[in-house]
Amino acid sequence: MSTTPAGASEVPDPSSPTVPAEQPPAEAPAAPAAMESPAPSHADAWNAQSEAIEAAESRRVADMERAAREVRDRLLAEVLALPALPGVYRYFDAQDHVLYVGKAKNLKRRVSSYFQKDHGGTRIGMMVARIARLETTVVRTEAEALLLENNLIKALNPRFNILFRDDKSYPYLRLSGHAWPRISYYRGAVDRRHRYFGPFPSAWAVKESIQLIQKVFQLRTCEDTVFNNRSRPCLLHQIHRCTGPCVPEGQNDDYRRNVSNAERFLLGETQEVLDALQAQMMSHAERFEYEQAAGIRNQITALSKVLQQQAVDENSATGRDRDVDILAVKLQGGRACVNLAMVRGGRHLGDRAYFPKHVDDATAVQLLDDDDLPELDPSAGEGDTGGGVAVARPAPPSPERQVLEAFIAQHYLEMPVPSLLVLSEPVDPALAEALSAQAGYRVTTQAQPRGQRRIWQEMCVKGAEIALARLLSEEGSQQARTRALVDALDLSVTELDKFRIECFDISHTAGEATQASCVVFEGHQMQSSQYRRFNIEGITGGDDYAAMRQVLTRRYSKMAEAAQNGTGRLPDLVLVDGGKGQVSMAREVFEELGVDLSLIVGVEKGEGRKVGLEELVFADGREKVYLGRDSAALMLVAQIRDEAHRFAITGMRAKRASIRTGGSRLEDVPGVGPKKRAQLLQRFGGVRGVAGASVEELCSVKGISRELAEDIYRALH
Repeated sequence: MSTTPAGASEVPDPSSPTVPAEQPPAEAPAAPAAMESPAPSHADAWNAQSEAIEAAESRRVADMERAAREVRDRLLAEVLALPALPGVYRYFDAQDHVLYVGKAKNLKRRVSSYFQKDHGGTRIGMMVARIARLETTVVRTEAEALLLENNLIKALNPRFNILFRDDKSYPYLRLSGHAWPRISYYRGAVDRRHRYFGPFPSAWAVKESIQLIQKVFQLRTCEDTVFNNRSRPCLLHQIHRCTGPCVPEGQNDDYRRNVSNAERFLLGETQEVLDALQAQMMSHAERFEYEQAAGIRNQITALSKVLQQQAVDENSATGRDRDVDILAVKLQGGRACVNLAMVRGGRHLGDRAYFPKHVDDATAVQLLDDDDLPELDPSAGEGDTGGGVAVARPAPPSPERQVLEAFIAQHYLEMPVPSLLVLSEPVDPALAEALSAQAGYRVTTQAQPRGQRRIWQEMCVKGAEIALARLLSEEGSQQARTRALVDALDLSVTELDKFRIECFDISHTAGEATQASCVVFEGHQMQSSQYRRFNIEGITGGDDYAAMRQVLTRRYSKMAEAAQNGTGRLPDLVLVDGGKGQVSMAREVFEELGVDLSLIVGVEKGEGRKVGLEELVFADGREKVYLGRDSAALMLVAQIRDEAHRFAITGMRAKRASIRTGGSRLEDVPGVGPKKRAQLLQRFGGVRGVAGASVEELCSVKGISRELAEDIYRALH
């Protein structure tokens, strides 16, 4: 029989049919589960994480706003410290890229105008928001500021400035300083030993003038090396295009007289030349030298015929009008064209069109110049609180005027400027003053010409309209081709302007001098600055598959890694010039690199290798596609493929020539430059002869020491 301890009471379990035996007291149990704090749910965790993210974002925004305020305060402090003097200012962003370059008569007033109000979401507002620092340069005059501004624009390529860039220099017609001068086409630095005429707007204009001078004045065009080694006149003498000064019979005063007449003709003294030829013809006739008189008569006839074909009326071309540049500007569809027509020596040489960059951004950012800011009317009464009445500011310059002023300032920095510029739009008079100061003579501009100048202006305006229409048509056609290719291949491209294609081709001559090319198409045009050539080494000569494998591996190994890390970008399409074999090799490379196989497309030549029958081969297993002979997509593919082929074959030929002449091996030897290399090749008849020569034989060449001869011998063996 159990007993209950003192202080304890028996509590029967109602669920049990019998009352249990009494149990000894136990330790106090742990708190029931219902009393424990509940575990956080997923919703609570998500809310907490969201709050943390929002707090971090708020702190980041606050930090950015504080940093922006600090930058703005620093910029305003720098602006307050600027002098009220003429100069040039430059704006930079946080990455230290140049945003804008401008000039000012009053730096302090001009620069402060950018920060005096909120420009909102306009282009100028976007630029001002990106300004992280500024630089200024104080100059003495506004003319100096104008010249420095445009020098900096051409050098720095700012994002919000109108930029004219032309990679080609102007060609000239050169009359050599030889005893028997030679007339020739020339492009490059000027040598004082020779006389230069021009500049000409195109190579065609120079060559046309050379043909004219050959026909009328019969000056030689042969190289001096050819001239010095002639024993009898060449074919040009037989067809009356050269008097043959290469032989003693042709070295006479008549040739010198023809040279003098040609110079005067190129300088625009055509009437004087005609009068001199007329007098010379009559002199020969009076002495019964009828053959000589007939020759001069033919010269006069040829010269008169050419002058009649000129669009410029020589009778109206005064001395002031003998050298004139005519400029016309047109804007349409977000693009601009400046057409430059040249008149030199009273002859219309042709025209040349220029298409600037950044037109929309630059014309939107262009603020009012110092003279355009509000001025106080001094006639206002003394009782006015402002000390005067602000007169209405004039209308800002039109976009056409801004483009034309930018072209004139940038173009004539490096080019000789004629004394007269006929323009389609009036420009700032300070621009003509700056050009006059730079040229050393007075340069005037005329926007409302009369007579013959009006005809020139109308011709130039029409040329600008035609050139701009052609550009817009070509750009529209190229964009249509890009869209057609994207649609034909069913590519998912969000921004067509950033659609990028890279194309590869292999070129060699029977396995010799193998080179691969990579050309880039982006922004609806070929990007020649991004082209690359690859020297292929370590493969069996003529193995195009191995060459393709090597170039793709070298091109995309690092690029693929960067794309995976988010620091780089792969092209949207990779074209290879070839069929299944080349595509399978490209597929192997892309599989090893982990790159999407759908990027690879091979351009396989059709039946009979005929143009227009090409088929596209895919690396991801899709069936071949024939786009059709008249397909815009196929035209684009063929254009890119042909450019890759051209780039590869020109590089291969240069490399092959270098190898065959031993240029690279010889010039790699320290102390062997172009002159010594030429001497060695001339002495031994080629690189094989140099390689077969002994050290003693190499020493016999002028300028080759024994030590250098030993270096050459080791390099070639």
